[in-house]
Amino acid sequence: MDKYPKFKPAVIQAAPIWLDREASTDKACRLIADAARQGAQLIAFPEAWLPGFPWWAFLGTPVWGNSFFVELYANAVEIPSPTTERLCRAAKKARAHLVMGMDERAGSSLYCTQLFIDDKGCVMGRHRKLKPTHVERSVWGEGDGSDLRVFDTPLGRLGGLNCWEHLQPLIRYAMYSLGEQVHVSGWPAFSLYRRQSYALGEEACTGASREYALEGSCFVLSAVSVVSKEMIERLADTPERADLIEVGGGGSRIFGPDGSTIAGPAPGDEEAILTADIDLSEIARAKNFADPTGHYSRPDVLSLIWNRAPQPCVREATETTDMA
Repeated sequence: MDKYPKFKPAVIQAAPIWLDREASTDKACRLIADAARQGAQLIAFPEAWLPGFPWWAFLGTPVWGNSFFVELYANAVEIPSPTTERLCRAAKKARAHLVMGMDERAGSSLYCTQLFIDDKGCVMGRHRKLKPTHVERSVWGEGDGSDLRVFDTPLGRLGGLNCWEHLQPLIRYAMYSLGEQVHVSGWPAFSLYRRQSYALGEEACTGASREYALEGSCFVLSAVSVVSKEMIERLADTPERADLIEVGGGGSRIFGPDGSTIAGPAPGDEEAILTADIDLSEIARAKNFADPTGHYSRPDVLSLIWNRAPQPCVREATETTDMA
């Protein structure tokens, strides 16, 4: 906290090759290299980008969507795996830290995960979405308290959350308490229910990322995906479904610790690499006004209880364990 690095991050706004892990990884490596050529030292991808967001869960019955789920399951990413090794090599070659949003497969379950890789090509850790939103719970399992993490890097203290985790006050507060300085806010495309739900749209959800920057006094990289024509061709097979999801849906931004927009928005219907120049000394200025887990808190009135222990579903009993 006594050093103030200056660096350039990049936010990737692009569509994956939907439900194709290998082709999406190929595209990710190209985008990482492109961002590095622009001088990026931190590269952030959207939520569940590799190999894609489970849009079908919002568009039809579980029976209709089951074939999509099977396809996603086959193309999800295990940690570690040849896919994560490729991402590590790409980050090392780019000399950049990488935060990749992915569908993680662990055992027979899937999770909405952000994978954190350093500029040496080493996995630092992961964040699993603590509570998938609405019908996402038919696709992804839940993370636990050990999945709320902030990583020390030469660029500052780096963390991330996915989508509507930014609307959960206690999750935000837990992250602020870790001294987060640079935050990756991962989102799917804002192209679902455009005429039916303001809450899922660009203005409301971008506001959540901006509030995170202002409230936490940190830089926020809001990485938003886009829906491609190829996705629509597969998903919108009836007039009703065609009315619920559209091509595009981008709107990535980068926010300063005072809540100001310092890059973006990227055009909603285009793929883009968004960059900005970051100076961490601006965080000290913002914290002087309000530090929600420090001088601007009232722990005598309100406090957070946080269980950070992993919660495996199988635990081995020891000889001293009371099995009664």
